[in-house]
Amino acid sequence: MRFATSTEIEADIDRVWAVQTDVERWPEWTASVRAARRLEPGPLTLGSTARLEQPRLRPALWRVTEIDAPRFFAWESDSPGVRTRGEHRLVPLSDGRVRADLVVVQTGPLAPLTGLLGGRLIRRYLRLEADGLRARCERG
Repeated sequence: MRFATSTEIEADIDRVWAVQTDVERWPEWTASVRAARRLEPGPLTLGSTARLEQPRLRPALWRVTEIDAPRFFAWESDSPGVRTRGEHRLVPLSDGRVRADLVVVQTGPLAPLTGLLGGRLIRRYLRLEADGLRARCERG
């Protein structure tokens, strides 16, 4: 199951990267995250972990599995029967803006059922994250 959304942000890539990777502050700008806690200090790096609490979902541990600062990071979370991968890609545009592409991919034996039952919520949370990221970055 794959879910995706994008938004264009009037800010430079370094600003958007800084906001997007400051995971503990996500609850300030997206209603899709109620609480976020990094489990190690310092910048987001390969292997970094965070615990996220989201409305209507169980708390989840996320581990960074790929990173290419300031353009991309992916992290994964496992639950019984489903592995969820979140991808955060920043694409610089020619006019100085940035396009943020957000993707959730679910795999595993229960992924089709999870996608069927929770797809609407996942799409809603991706949109909330994209809109919140744009608003936070454009605020300055």
